[in-house]
Amino acid sequence: MLAFMQLLFRYAFLKQQNIPLALNDWQYILLVLSTVLLAAAGYVINNIYDVATDTINKPNDVVVGKGISETTAYNIYIGLNITGVAIGFVLANIIFRPSFASLFILIASLLYFYSTTLKQIMILGNFVVALLLSVSVLIIGVFDLFPATNAENQAQMASLFSILIDYALFAFMINFIREIIKDIEDVNGDYNQGMNTLPIAIGISRSLKIALAFAIIPFISCMLYVKTYFFENNLFFATFYAFAFVLAPLLYFIVKILSAKNQKDYHHLSMVLKLILLFGILSILVINLNIKYNA
Repeated sequence: MLAFMQLLFRYAFLKQQNIPLALNDWQYILLVLSTVLLAAAGYVINNIYDVATDTINKPNDVVVGKGISETTAYNIYIGLNITGVAIGFVLANIIFRPSFASLFILIASLLYFYSTTLKQIMILGNFVVALLLSVSVLIIGVFDLFPATNAENQAQMASLFSILIDYALFAFMINFIREIIKDIEDVNGDYNQGMNTLPIAIGISRSLKIALAFAIIPFISCMLYVKTYFFENNLFFATFYAFAFVLAPLLYFIVKILSAKNQKDYHHLSMVLKLILLFGILSILVINLNIKYNA
């Protein structure tokens, strides 16, 4: 899904704007590969440290210690990280911004500290994971737009970067709520491991109410965004898409969370948010098609 999102923004959005881009196709593929490798490394280290928790929450999904040994898992983690950071270093030098390689090191470090420390801290772990997803959107602009920006195209590039920021904020909000829901879903295993997640600290009922309050923010924000940028610019197909596939599911989530009572309900809510995220990302393609059709 991460790779799909980055490829979609490049080929369904940026490539359609008649602007210079800093990376050619194979270099952009390397950027996607690097991001995916670092994300995969994050999943591996998270699985290593979550064995005890997952044994309670998701016993059938435990891999480390069953499918592969912990040593093998660590070797995979190190290999994925080294490869991802190395590719990032190469890309940073290709665009003559060697300091940008530090971004990949920062991502790898945050994913490690999330798994070992931050996820046990109420709200902070949720914030970091949501932030890293939004960074995977912004990194497109950092590597593909910023190095190709000059005095002549600065205004257009800034406008395109602001659109990436809008989508990054959307991804952050949805994923932040989803992380809270996942904590509620995993509360039993997390409690036994002495973690201090939001549902452990204040209870499931209050956590659901907080998730509900946070869900209202993207719902209202998206409604205003659709009205301002889609409806008022006569992008009626994009408007319909946003209402049918983003706002309606968000409203469904808001209503459904009021009656959520068990693990099955929480898992369902988590999947709804994942679909909202996917449909939200796909909207960039719908918007471009709508603009072309109107033209």
